[in-house]
Formats: sequence, C-alpha cells, structure tokens
Amino acid sequence: MSSTDEVLAEAARRRTFAVISHPDAGKTTLTEALALHAAAIE
Repeated sequence: MSSTDEVLAEAARRRTFAVISHPDAGKTTLTEALALHAAAIE
C-alpha cells in the first residue's frame, strides 16, 4: 500500500473534527449545519 493510499484510508476511517475560533464566531451554527448535511443529525 502506498503512502497516499494509507493517508486516504486513515482519513476515511476518522470521524472527528474540531472547530476553533473566536467565542462569538458562530461555531454552534456551523457545527450543526455540518452535522445536518453529513446526516449525523435530523
């Protein structure tokens, strides 16, 4: 398996992300929108 294949396989396996920004930057709205579009929530 090539290095690129390993990176792609690892990226496909991961399900964690972080949103870091200013306290009033709309992180909750962004996080909910991402979760909704990823079908993680309804």
